[in-house]
Amino acid sequence: MALIFIRTAVIFLTLLVCMRLMGKSQIGEMQPFEFVITLLIAELACIPMADSSIPLMYGIVSVVTIFILHQAVWLLDMWFRPMKRVICGKPSLVITKDGVDMSQLKKNNLDVSDLIESMRAAGYFNLDDVYYGLYEANGSFSALPREKMCGSLPVLIIDDGRPDRENMRIAGISEEKLKNFLSGENTKLKQVAVMTVDGNGRVYFQPKGKRYSIRSIETEGKW
Repeated sequence: MALIFIRTAVIFLTLLVCMRLMGKSQIGEMQPFEFVITLLIAELACIPMADSSIPLMYGIVSVVTIFILHQAVWLLDMWFRPMKRVICGKPSLVITKDGVDMSQLKKNNLDVSDLIESMRAAGYFNLDDVYYGLYEANGSFSALPREKMCGSLPVLIIDDGRPDRENMRIAGISEEKLKNFLSGENTKLKQVAVMTVDGNGRVYFQPKGKRYSIRSIETEGKW
């Protein structure tokens, strides 16, 4: 019986560490330890039901172990505040007054396209539609919106120094036009963190390590 308890505890801790290391893109609306508990209880409850050769008590002991671990984590969270950051993580500020924080995105195994997708789900379609944007510890996206938002849907042209040629085709921006635009900004392709273009030719442009700016470019796309 003690061996089952220990094995279950080891699996729990292993999964918890893995979920924390995988970043916020792997977590839904639950905290990491809650997600791990959900996975484990579902699996542990099925094993003794599906395999009659396994004593039912084994499944009960495992589920009770998970409950005890859950209560232990909850008590640690209540009594020792720094433990909350270790177990659940902390919010990540990915959009600041200077623009997109690429280091925070990479820390959470996310890229700009993931950020844009999260913003669209929250009702924001331009990177500068919000003053601040952050991923909560449970992976959900929160933002402080601006009073006035842009009315045209942007497409991602450059993501961390990499051009998206399909979006360039949609926007009607040729390689030569992009090269001329970057030349006018005295910036090389690899030095660009984020560049988006909307249907009105409005450009969100942010070099790596610098504040974003709003520019314009002539587009031929229809979207």
